Amino acid sequence: DEATDPSIPEENWECIQRFCDQVNAGTEGPLFALRLLAHKIQSSQEREALHALTVLETCVNNCGDRFHSEMAKFRFLNELIKVLSPKYYGIWSSEKVKSRVTEVIFSWTVWFPQEVKIQDAYQMLKKQGIVKEDPKLPEDKILPPPSPRPQNSIFDTDEEKSKLLARLLRSRHPEDLQAANRLIQSVIQEEQEKSAQVSRRVNTISEVSENVKRMDELLENYRRHELSLADQETLQALFQRCEKLRVLLFRLASEAVADEEALAEILQASDKLSGALGQYRQLVASQ
Repeated sequence: DEATDPSIPEENWECIQRFCDQVNAGTEGPLFALRLLAHKIQSSQEREALHALTVLETCVNNCGDRFHSEMAKFRFLNELIKVLSPKYYGIWSSEKVKSRVTEVIFSWTVWFPQEVKIQDAYQMLKKQGIVKEDPKLPEDKILPPPSPRPQNSIFDTDEEKSKLLARLLRSRHPEDLQAANRLIQSVIQEEQEKSAQVSRRVNTISEVSENVKRMDELLENYRRHELSLADQETLQALFQRCEKLRVLLFRLASEAVADEEALAEILQASDKLSGALGQYRQLVASQ
C-alpha cells in the first residue's frame, strides 16, 4: 500500500525496494506479489495504477527467475490484458495507464523472447486491434535484463557496476532512471558480445572436431590405397576448410586470453587440427 500510495505524486523508492526484498524473502513471494500488483494495476485511481506498474517493473529487475516465471504465466498476463480490454476495465482505465501497460507487455516481448505466452498475449492484443502499433519505449523506462540472465553476468562479477545500478534504481530522479537504463543496455550489449564469442567458439571447436575425425578416416583409406576419386576431392576440400579453421582458432584464442578454460579448449582443438593438417601434408601434399 505504501509503495503504490496514490496520495504521493512521486514514487517511494524506499518502499518499493522493501517490497522487492519481501518478494525475495520466501518461495511464495512472486506469486503473492503478482496477485497484489494485479489488483493495484487495475485500480480506478490512475496514480495508484501507475505506481503499481513501476513496482512491477522494479520487481522484474530485482526479483530474478522465479518472479519472471510467474509473471510470464497467462494467470497474470490476463490480469494486465483486462486493463486494456473494452470487455473488462479498458472502458474506464485511463489512456495513460493503458499506454503504460502496453509498453510493459511490449518490453517483455523484447527482453524475454523465450517466453512464448508473453509473445502470444501481445500478438492477441494486436490481432484484436487493442494494440494498433508497437509502442516506442521512453528513455526513462526501467528496462529489465534479459531472462534467464547469463551465468557470470557482469552485474554479478563487477561489484562496482552492481552497486551503481542498485543506487540508480533506488533514486527518485528521472535522470538517474535514464542512467540506469543506459547502464543496463550497455551491460546487456557487452554480455551479448560475450555470448556471441562463446557461440563462435563452441561452433568452431565442434566443426574442427568433426572435420578432423573425417580427415583421419579419409587419410587412413588413402594409406590403404582405397580412396575413390570423389573421396580424394572431399579430402582436399576438408584440408582447405581446415586451413581456414586454423586461422579462425587463432583469432578465438586472442579473444579468450582472459578465460583459461576456454583458451585450453581452443588450444586442444588447435593441436588436433595441426596434427590432421600435418598428416595430410606428409601423406598427400608431398606426393
